[in-house]
This record gives sequence, structure tokens and C-alpha cells, in this order.
Amino acid sequence: MMSVPRALTIAGSDPSGGAGVQADLKTFTALGVYGMSAITSLTVQNTEGVLYTKDLPGELVYDQIRVVAEDIGVDSAKTGMLSSSEIVISVAKAVKDFGIDRLVVDTVLKSKGGYPLLKEDSVQALIRELFPLALLVTPNIPEAELLCGEKVEKLRDIELCAKKLLDMGPRAVLIKGGHMRGSKAIDVLYTGGDEFHYFVGDRVKTKNTHGTGCTFSAAITAFIARGYEFYEAIKKAKDYIQGAIEKSLDLGKGNGPLNHMWNLERCTEDF
Repeated sequence: MMSVPRALTIAGSDPSGGAGVQADLKTFTALGVYGMSAITSLTVQNTEGVLYTKDLPGELVYDQIRVVAEDIGVDSAKTGMLSSSEIVISVAKAVKDFGIDRLVVDTVLKSKGGYPLLKEDSVQALIRELFPLALLVTPNIPEAELLCGEKVEKLRDIELCAKKLLDMGPRAVLIKGGHMRGSKAIDVLYTGGDEFHYFVGDRVKTKNTHGTGCTFSAAITAFIARGYEFYEAIKKAKDYIQGAIEKSLDLGKGNGPLNHMWNLERCTEDF
């Protein structure tokens, strides 16, 4: 019987397929990982933005995690949109109850268009409940600014913020630098001490970046499920996300989605 790595996404549903659970599952599949999902919220959105959302009860989120953890098992997991303190607490309880020790927390706070995806009064719950359970947290620049309470404009600002975030409990911090100005997109990994690791990619001129953060964190989660350590998992995920953006799909009237299957020959032929 063939053994396959197993990854779980705990996130909101995006009916347009570019972000959230749908993007995560596509990424898991493209990277050779068996994907499972626990949906936290239903969103009404497309490439033009989020119209509104409807949260699931915390108990239902917990039970979705429980049934797959008890039956199939989880090699790694990631969180995306958690929306409320109730959901955050339910997810944290499930992570502890079912021994999910390789958890990537993607700090989804707002949509690309600015729609709030985590209630303002729930940010502290996220820090308190999930950061200490996380193998890795992956905020982008705007999220890092909110979590650290300071402007992040230069590489040195990223490094200082990463140190603050590590003090909040996770085992490692990756601040995604896609929102920084310049011809390169630089992500910074910090695991403690005086050393930082930098992952550099060329900035791609495209509006089709819907779901980039979800996809990147899902790719990291997939490679962790496959047994890679921090640095190598992020390096491979960076290469994957670079290709997915470069070969993004011009779909919809707004910010189109990435091409999650760019690395599969049969899919690139179709496109």
C-alpha cells in the first residue's frame, strides 16, 4: 500500500476557487500531498472582492478536524481565515487534543480588498491561543504591522518585527515581503538568535495575484508534510509560488487567480 503525506487546511471557503480552502487543496494536490479540509467560514467573493461572510459554529469546526485526525491522520496543518475568537479557540483545542504538532498559522486578517477576515477583537485570541502551538507563522507586511503595532517599511523593520513575533510563542516566523517596494520580493525567516534567512524572488508585473498568501503557506505546509525542514520547505514553496504567479490565469473581472497546477506538464499544456 502506497504511503502519502497528509495535510489539513483549516480555513474559509472561496467560491471563486482562487484563495482559501480551494487554493490550499489545489496546492496540496500539485505538490503530491493528500489534502483534507476543515471549513471555518463561507465567503461570498470573487476576483473583484469579498461581499460578505458567514461563520460556522466553533463546535462544527472542531468536529471537522476531529474526524479527519482520528481517521486519516495529519502530518501537517495550516490555518487561514479563522474569523472569530470562538473559532480560534476551537481550532486551538483541536490542535492540542489531536496532537497536531506541525502547524503553519497564516495570519489572515483582511482580504486583498480590505474586507476584515478576522474580527479586530479576535486578534489577541489568535496570538494567545494559536501562536504558542505554531511551528511557523506567516504574516504579510500589513499583518506584521498590525501584530507588531509598528510600521514595517524596510528590511530592518521586518527583522525587528520578526523578533517580536517570535517572542509571542511560535517556533519560527516568516514575514512575507510581497508588499514591500522594489523589483524583488523578499521573505524573511527568523528562528531565533542573530541569524535571519532571506528568500528572494523576482517581482512579477501582473494583477492576477488572488490567493497568493494562502497558496504560499499551503505550499510550505505541503513540503513540511513531506518531511522537509523549515529552510528547505520554504525555499521549495518560494519556487512554486514564483511559478504560479508567473503563469497566473487571466480569469474574472478583478485580480485573477494563480495557476496552481503550473508545475504539472499536462496542466500547462492545457493552458
